[in-house]
Amino acid sequence: MYFPVMGDGQRHARRATGPPYEGRAVEWTCPMHPEIERAAPGSCPKCGMALEPRTVPSEEDEENPELRDMTRRFWLAAAFTVPLFIVSMGDLLPGEPISQMLSPRARTLIELALATPVCLWSAWPFYVRFAQSLKNRSLNMFTLIGLGVSVAYGYSLVAALAPQIFPESFRGHGGQVAVYFEAAGVIVTLILLGQVLELRARGRTGAAIRELLGLAPKTARRIREDGSDEDISLDAVHVGDRLRVRPGEKVPVDGIVVTGVSTVDESMVTGEAIPVVKQDGDRVIGATVNGTGMLVVRAEKVGTDTLLSRIVAMVAEAQRSRAPIQKLADTVSGYFVPIVIAAAALTFMIWGWIGPEPRMAHALINAVAVLIIACPCALGLATPMSIMVAMGKGAGLGVLFKDAEAIEVMRKVDTLVVDKTGTLTAGKPALVTVEAAPGVDVEELLSAAASLERASEHPLAEAIVTGALERGASISPTDSFESRTGRGVIGRVAGRTIALGNRKMLDEMGVSAGALAEHADELRQEGQTAMFVVVDGSVDAILGVADPIKESTPDAIAALHGEGLRVVMLTGDNRKTADAVAARLSIDEVIAEVLPDEKAVAIKRLQEDGRVVAMAGDGINDAPALAQADVGIAMGTGTDVAIESAGVTLVKGDLRGIVRARKLSRASMRNIKQNLFFAFIYNSLGVPIAAGAAYPVFGLLLSPMLAAAAMSFSSVSVIANSLRLRRLEI
Repeated sequence: MYFPVMGDGQRHARRATGPPYEGRAVEWTCPMHPEIERAAPGSCPKCGMALEPRTVPSEEDEENPELRDMTRRFWLAAAFTVPLFIVSMGDLLPGEPISQMLSPRARTLIELALATPVCLWSAWPFYVRFAQSLKNRSLNMFTLIGLGVSVAYGYSLVAALAPQIFPESFRGHGGQVAVYFEAAGVIVTLILLGQVLELRARGRTGAAIRELLGLAPKTARRIREDGSDEDISLDAVHVGDRLRVRPGEKVPVDGIVVTGVSTVDESMVTGEAIPVVKQDGDRVIGATVNGTGMLVVRAEKVGTDTLLSRIVAMVAEAQRSRAPIQKLADTVSGYFVPIVIAAAALTFMIWGWIGPEPRMAHALINAVAVLIIACPCALGLATPMSIMVAMGKGAGLGVLFKDAEAIEVMRKVDTLVVDKTGTLTAGKPALVTVEAAPGVDVEELLSAAASLERASEHPLAEAIVTGALERGASISPTDSFESRTGRGVIGRVAGRTIALGNRKMLDEMGVSAGALAEHADELRQEGQTAMFVVVDGSVDAILGVADPIKESTPDAIAALHGEGLRVVMLTGDNRKTADAVAARLSIDEVIAEVLPDEKAVAIKRLQEDGRVVAMAGDGINDAPALAQADVGIAMGTGTDVAIESAGVTLVKGDLRGIVRARKLSRASMRNIKQNLFFAFIYNSLGVPIAAGAAYPVFGLLLSPMLAAAAMSFSSVSVIANSLRLRRLEI
């Protein structure tokens, strides 16, 4: 549902009615010019782009009404343009020539009938934005589109209905005046296709936000004053409410543990694979998953104040602040359009004043030739063709660009911020160190440890079991098993008492680690989680579990440094682990122990220092930072939310793809500038000839037919140049 556009000074949101905006404050803004704010849908008065809602999408948001409208207009245009093209170009196609099947007059009338729905109904939004660009004195791409389509169609309409007004010198074989309905129809269809693809790409941003919203639980279990439980909607939770979180359930809101001990999987927020032990007084985050224990949580932040809600809002805001690559073409168009219009007007006046008879006919035809040769078909193709070919080339290299802006900005990046878990590392705990005391059989020890840990649900236990089996260990039955939260596990395997845990477990058992204690400290310095294996009261070994660095990461970091990039690690992991990983990879700077909202702040701080920042990450916790960065880079092995929040996706999760993306970015932008040159050079050279500059000396006039041919040749040049990107060696 559309509403009247409010004046420039009215910046307050209003309550809209009707789906999908019922009951929500709606304020619309331009993604290219964020300072433009309206209380209703519409188009930007500066660039003509469709305004986007400033509010965060809900999970129930419907399809974009503009996308639905543009899609209908495109399919109708395509349905009429295909037969229009066949009729107009039939003499060049295999088989019997159209000219032998239809008379010239019948052929012209058929083209008129096919082109009229395309150029009137399908192209109507372009005319509206064309008129708005004139009204607002802000010439842009839609000025050129509206001008080109209306002139090509208008000239052809006159030529079809009143051919007698044209002089003989502009008549072709059989005395027919050439028409250009197919040029107008093809322009409209191609531009509509571009609009549909752009609107769909922008719609995927909303899908990412809706997926984030879907992480939150729909209900909470509140504890009444009498101690009984009641299930309530998440919206009904208030600060101070006591909530019961059973094993396996999501924590409803941000709060503090009042009673209970459990491990909580915070990977969807912090990105760290290892669950965190929570007990009385510890803070928990909404949407994280409780482990095997029961927790009672006191609600501290609810509604839009929760960390997840803030992440959603930050993703939406950061994504709206971007500017598309088409701004370059619009800037050039702002100078080009008035020059062309002035040239056409001047041509009409000069020929109407001193031209040969019939003066007005010559004046009209030459003015039309000037406008046709300046038709924006090539200009409209200049950027999209390069982008389309570059995206296809990138896909073959495992680099997926979400939009044109990512291609534009990638070459300017001077600072790369990387998450640790899942980006530099594999993202899954693994057994990386087995340090046994002298005389201990390692295989037998691993068999005992794996047999005990098989009964545990802790992710570290799974890493130990998997690592032990890979090293040839066997699994034996467990006679007894006890899990001691926050300390470790203990039980009996093959008649022996086996314990696996941290220093607290050793202190509780009254056992000394001896010489192995120093080795445990060294493992922690390297970022590993060290666990002691106690057999019958004796510390026989240390097991080190860590998130291993990807095999491709060292080469990738070296290649990025070779590109002149400064590499910064930004992670929610502890400082000791982060420093250990950074030292091994020669990373320039480390920012550790940060929450998702703090990651975005860190990105913004780098941007304020004048740096062009790319952020590489793979988790939901990285989404705000990916959106805030000048270019967000998601690992294809990561979450869908991270991928949707980023401008670039590395399909294989290999950071070496960033180097390929930068090379492709540089080549693409160079190709776009070449295309813009081709788009204008023919027009610039042809406009004086079309205006009749060669007539006084050579007696030559450029007919609209030749003007259209020059226009087509510039389009062919643009397409051919764009296709060169497919042969680019990266």
